[in-house]
Amino acid sequence: MGTYLAQRIVQLVPVLLVISTLVFFIFHVIPGDEATARLGTTATPERIASLRHELGLDRPVYVQYVDWLGKAVRGDLGKSYINEQPVFSLVLEKFPATLELAFLGVLLSLLISVPIGTIAALRRGTWVDQIARIVAMVGYCVPRYWLAILLILGLAVRVQWFPPAGFVPFSQDPIDNLRHAALPVIALAATLAAVQMRFLRSSLLDVIAQDYVRTAYAKGLVHRVVVVRHALANALIPFITVVGLQFAQLLGGLVVVEQIFSWPGIGWLMVQSITQRDVAVVQGAVLLIATGFVLINLLVDLAYAYLDPRIHESLRKRA
Repeated sequence: MGTYLAQRIVQLVPVLLVISTLVFFIFHVIPGDEATARLGTTATPERIASLRHELGLDRPVYVQYVDWLGKAVRGDLGKSYINEQPVFSLVLEKFPATLELAFLGVLLSLLISVPIGTIAALRRGTWVDQIARIVAMVGYCVPRYWLAILLILGLAVRVQWFPPAGFVPFSQDPIDNLRHAALPVIALAATLAAVQMRFLRSSLLDVIAQDYVRTAYAKGLVHRVVVVRHALANALIPFITVVGLQFAQLLGGLVVVEQIFSWPGIGWLMVQSITQRDVAVVQGAVLLIATGFVLINLLVDLAYAYLDPRIHESLRKRA
């Protein structure tokens, strides 16, 4: 396992290098620059040229990239000219809010998808299975932003069970924090659970058809033991990969939800920075999100290799 981990970490280096290169050059292809954004369109060309020279924007692009990459490796992603705060600390300040939504959304989706997906597989072809498949299909097709608006209209405006938007830090008031998080978490969990249900049902049906499951029944094991210890335990191995990828995508895919619910996470920060052309913040946020996505994928692969006895034994032999 140690050799496998070392190989995967080495493979991350070129991936992160490509990501950093794309992040830097994509923002330099977009018309306009930070000097114009800071001074506005009414500034004189001389003033803009002076600020561009001060910021080093008049240097060759490859020189700017090498300088930016060297600073990024040391954790210096620049400074926000709007907030007058280092980008790295600004993104880390908003990260807990995004992490809270992602964690609670995945947790609630698992509480929904695992029992329903399991029951649908065990009752294949029955009305229970048909309803579960219809619910999963609807949840998969419904746009997340549309569901978020419906939740606000139904549960916040009409019955007033939850606040329509806003954020309260968990350290300040845990109960009020969860009340404000309820609607965005439900919007996330509904779409996540739909994918999870479909995948778990399919995975469990494949496992149930395996010879070792029939052998377990032939040995006289009770149905519950066969399902939990043999079928479900093996069906959850690839299921964990899907859940891990969903969680990784949420770290950078909550832009719409955070904007609708005024949730001050990374997605909300990116939207504000884009509208104000705070390029340093957008670059830093995208780079950190991409890095987090790659690292979570690595953890998912390691978990999969550890939980799957076949892969684990193959890695042990190679070591």
